Amino acid sequence: MSLIELPVGTPARIAEIRGGQQLARRLLGLGLRVGSEVAVLHHRPHGVVLSTGDTRVALGGGVVEKLFVEPLAAGETSA
Repeated sequence: MSLIELPVGTPARIAEIRGGQQLARRLLGLGLRVGSEVAVLHHRPHGVVLSTGDTRVALGGGVVEKLFVEPLAAGETSA
């Protein structure tokens, strides 16, 4: 499922980044990589605000469409 489809508050793990190395490096600089646990805080008109750990990150729609996540079941987080 694309990150843009993830409901607000649902924990998920980034499963795939469908972009080039430059996008992967940019996301890594924001603390996001395959395996990172995230949750959508707000849906914006052209993107989302998400949390990963104690960090909040705003991503535009073009980037969000390239991030695919797996929703986590209750109690499955590694926190």
